[in-house]
Amino acid sequence: MRRFAQIVKEGWRLTRPYFVSEEKWSALALLAVVLLLSFLGVRVLVVFNYWNREFFNAIQNKNVTAFWDLLLFWQHGKTGLMPGFIIIVTVYVVMALVRVYLTQLLQIRWRRWMTHRYVDAWLSGKAYYRIGLATEHGADPTDNPDQRISEDVRDFVDNTLNLGRSFIATMIEMVSFLSILWTLSGSVSLFGLVIPGYMVWVALIYSGFGTWLTHVIGRKLIGINFRQQRYEADFRYAAVRVRENAEGIALYDGEADERSNLVARFVNIYRNWRQFMKRTVMLNSMTLTYGQIAGIFPLVVVAPRYFSGAIELGGMMQVVDAFGRVQGAMSWFVDSYSGNTPDTNSLARLRSIIERLTTFDRAIEQARTEGRIERTGGAPGRLAADRLTLVLPDGTTLYEGLDLDLQAGESVAIAGRSGSGKSTLFRALAGIWPYGTGRLMLPAETTLFLPQRPYIPLGSLRRVVTYPDQARAADTGAIEHALRVVGMGDLIPLLDAEDHWATRLSGGEQQRIAFARAILARPDWLFLDEATASLDPESEAELYRALHEALPRTTIVSISHRPEVAALHDRRLLLRREPGGRVHLQDVTPAPAAAQ
Repeated sequence: MRRFAQIVKEGWRLTRPYFVSEEKWSALALLAVVLLLSFLGVRVLVVFNYWNREFFNAIQNKNVTAFWDLLLFWQHGKTGLMPGFIIIVTVYVVMALVRVYLTQLLQIRWRRWMTHRYVDAWLSGKAYYRIGLATEHGADPTDNPDQRISEDVRDFVDNTLNLGRSFIATMIEMVSFLSILWTLSGSVSLFGLVIPGYMVWVALIYSGFGTWLTHVIGRKLIGINFRQQRYEADFRYAAVRVRENAEGIALYDGEADERSNLVARFVNIYRNWRQFMKRTVMLNSMTLTYGQIAGIFPLVVVAPRYFSGAIELGGMMQVVDAFGRVQGAMSWFVDSYSGNTPDTNSLARLRSIIERLTTFDRAIEQARTEGRIERTGGAPGRLAADRLTLVLPDGTTLYEGLDLDLQAGESVAIAGRSGSGKSTLFRALAGIWPYGTGRLMLPAETTLFLPQRPYIPLGSLRRVVTYPDQARAADTGAIEHALRVVGMGDLIPLLDAEDHWATRLSGGEQQRIAFARAILARPDWLFLDEATASLDPESEAELYRALHEALPRTTIVSISHRPEVAALHDRRLLLRREPGGRVHLQDVTPAPAAAQ
């Protein structure tokens, strides 16, 4: 029960935001109608319970007229008007269909709202990037955020609605049939003690024992479900990586290694599934036995009253039906603890989903709040760093106490040995690296950062070139001019063609596209991190010259280890590490040649 209470508490924390959101009135209205239909469905079952009594009494008394009236139309009896079986079933089916439809409508609306909420939280404050950094360096256990947003949100809404509705409906059903069972079961004398409504107590003891035994056997399914979702996502991610890097794998003849990696990841799925099978067999053996006994158990208990003549056959069947309803309601926990597969609605699966979403929430919150680098904006024409210390997510210090001062209008190249932390400095200047201390004073003007590997989105070439701006808002003439400047004019006829451009364009072509974006954006400050690494020196020089001509007022800061790139800038800085660990930027700009 403590674990169930924990599920309710954590599930409510995830559920409440939607029902107090801007959609609260429509959400609450749909939920109210769904619960009302569930309540009316239970009332129909109560009517059917009384119908059972009249129907089997008609059979016992060989009353043909009453038999057909109860089966097809209605009957005026001792209890008043009793609708026929066809009427009862029709009403029940119609209400059930409407309830299912409205439940699905509420489900997709709730999922839409939660998906938007998680996407916004994941993308804001660079949380997606910082979570990826932490996971990559082993500092955070949040794996596969894409699965948590797509599958876990979907399954949380589905499990919460279906299990929550069924729990409420079951409690209503238990209360409704409890009074029937209490009235019909009579009293029994045990060791001189008269026990009224004895079948209620029998149902309570029977279901309580089943609930306890189910919990003991099935509690390990929570961890198994959690791991199964993770292993499935890991395997799928590895397969996607093979598809996205097909050319590199093919050139390396890396098929054997990739196969080994995929098989190893699937082994985790296989082994965990075998644990699920073993635990499910144990649980199902108990629940199936429990269910089969429940079918005959009330007959055995009520048989003495029937054989003594205290009740008729119809009364006996009514008691058996009421006992089954009460015992079934009390056994809701048994029936809902685990499904037959990790994909079905169950408390064990819901618990694992809640854990994954809760840890994801914590990771997003931590990613958005961590970081001790002080960033101040609004410095006109200047970028400066004061005693900047940068560390990795696992705590490893890259360098400490770095000072930097750049002025608008400069053309600066920052070099350093491989692994010296040049790219990390680039990320810190961009504001996406949270790990470290010190102070950054950022320019008030517009900035643009071009990484070594440009991001190529899905869609048309027009969207690729204008990213992240809206493609439709960009002037076609300006796009064509930018493509010609960077040597990609042959792609102009394909501007509106949709393709998988990330694989169609070579690394050098993708970097040229990134330069075209810079020309379209016309930033005041442009930062480049090995942004021409895939180009030959001659093409590299041509591209930089074209950039200077297209953006004469832009301050350009390039980070590279190649001397050819440094030669294309007016000022050159070199990252040097002192014996004590302190790193500083040494100005190694060659002195101007003496006048002839």
